Amino acid sequence: MKNALPVKEMAGTLNKVMEIDLSLKTFSKILISEQLRRMYLGGKGLGLKMLYDRLKPGVDPLGEDNLIIIMTGVLAGTAAPCSGRFHAVFKSPLTEIIGSSSCGGSFGRQLKSNGWDGIILKGRSDKPVTLHIHDNKVEFFDAATLWGKDITEAQAAIGLKSTQTLVIGPAGENLVRFANVAAGHRYLGRGGLGAVMGSKNLKAIVAFKGQYKVVPFFKDRFQKIKTKANKYINRNAMSLLMRQFGTAANANPIIKNNMLPVNNFTYGNHPKAKQITGEVIKENHNTSYHTCKPCSIFCGHKGMFNGDQINVPEYETLALLGTSLGIFDPNDISRFNEICNQKGLDTISAGGTLAWVMEATQKGLVKTDLEFGFSKQIIQALNNIADLEGFGRQMAMGSRSLSNKFDGKEFAIQVKGLEMAGYDPRGAYGQGLGYAVANRGACHLSSFPVAFENLIGLLKPDTIRAKPEFVMFFENFYAAINSMDICQFTTYSLTLETLLTRSTPHLVLKFIMQNIPIIAIALIDFSLYPKLFSAISGIALSSKEFITAGERIHILERLMNTNEGIRKVDDTLPERLLSEPQKDDPQKRLVPLESMLKKYYKLRGYDSDGLPQKSLLEKLGI
Repeated sequence: MKNALPVKEMAGTLNKVMEIDLSLKTFSKILISEQLRRMYLGGKGLGLKMLYDRLKPGVDPLGEDNLIIIMTGVLAGTAAPCSGRFHAVFKSPLTEIIGSSSCGGSFGRQLKSNGWDGIILKGRSDKPVTLHIHDNKVEFFDAATLWGKDITEAQAAIGLKSTQTLVIGPAGENLVRFANVAAGHRYLGRGGLGAVMGSKNLKAIVAFKGQYKVVPFFKDRFQKIKTKANKYINRNAMSLLMRQFGTAANANPIIKNNMLPVNNFTYGNHPKAKQITGEVIKENHNTSYHTCKPCSIFCGHKGMFNGDQINVPEYETLALLGTSLGIFDPNDISRFNEICNQKGLDTISAGGTLAWVMEATQKGLVKTDLEFGFSKQIIQALNNIADLEGFGRQMAMGSRSLSNKFDGKEFAIQVKGLEMAGYDPRGAYGQGLGYAVANRGACHLSSFPVAFENLIGLLKPDTIRAKPEFVMFFENFYAAINSMDICQFTTYSLTLETLLTRSTPHLVLKFIMQNIPIIAIALIDFSLYPKLFSAISGIALSSKEFITAGERIHILERLMNTNEGIRKVDDTLPERLLSEPQKDDPQKRLVPLESMLKKYYKLRGYDSDGLPQKSLLEKLGI
């Protein structure tokens, strides 16, 4: 490499995106206007807008016409709390609609240091290739010696100092529909981005340390906002729980409310469930921090499992690759997690698929040796999926494809092809609506109402009241947050620690949220987010403009999906959750989806079949 160039300061963003043609081995520069920045912010929003302008409906997700757009947010590269995130958007081979994935780690910050806000990948290389991005250029390197290596082996073989990488494993190379992409010890997990990279013969993207240093446009203003944000984070109960126990802090309240997926969402609890709680894992596995930069929450942890110090499995992994398979020993779940991390598999979809296969085997629909509660067979099955061996070739297509082929659709726990996360919505009706209408499928993070229904307890979980209003609000809010890009976990502190919310008694707050949701939503103070955006970018952005941008981003994604054929019939839940109570639930709860969905459509401005109405698109400038 050439000698390092002098460091140059840039205020917030250079508004440049690198478009890379893998077929022609060329690249060009695309400029981002201030109007687009205001309307779509960055990250997910700007990525979706560029995808919408370039990707025709009906494109084969694994064909060379699919695109991958990787975007940073305005906060990337700064010292803003929990801003070490970036976003990827693409057409998903698992769902065959628009896929999106958010990731922590330092790749986005490093890309930004080269003066690029994002990259667009198009075409297909004729042979395996690795991209090296350094300042104003990209270089193409033969990846023949990397092809076939697992993620750790590939990262070690690349082995360049001062670099950050995106790498796929064998699952991506073999086009497993839920293959992920590793960014250090973090992952672009959902929707099969790894398979899209594999289809393009792209093994890795390497970003070198660039010459640019990101500084806020208004430095003093930024410092004051940052100080206040960190103050809120450091006193917020949810933030402190995650700091102490990682995302497994969610396990205890979920177990208490009988919402833990056990044996493919057949039960909501189990006598051994406590083993996967953050408190027990911390005590038994000597955990310590292993987090993104810059972070103020420290939810990422490592610990001792099976004699090695490795990543503590996230709550979703503990639930989907653990309890939903009848496994409760964190050491066993850690083994499964490490296989997925090495081979490049999304743990949620892998677990959801294996759970379907276990039940289908039990019911005689397929013949496998997979059984609930037996770990040895799981290890082999995960390897078979990644390597397309035996029945693994079928499992590599995901649970929806399996249920379409072998029957058993009622217990394929997926929406729009995406396997469901670890919160059984029969214990949180708002989460049920959130899963059903989430743009990318059964995504818990699209609106995450379960946080208010169960984790914090501000909304009554088993009622439909106020759920459509809050699902819609949080969809808009989180779309904006994922476009800044900043960690969604900051929402607990940056909204609940503000003066009005903190000074309002819990019972009063709960009453207003449950009974007057429009007033409650209007009183939510999320102003620190647009203030951070403005202080860094120099672009004035009000709270109203911020939340409207979030709405615009969400509706654009919905429009893109309806252009791919999504309709009301797709905004549903697995039949098990609508008509079959958990076997251990004395209340026999089911998700009353239809009544919530009807009101949600009306609030959203969709027609009766779920399509955004023309007046809504015109209002948002889409």
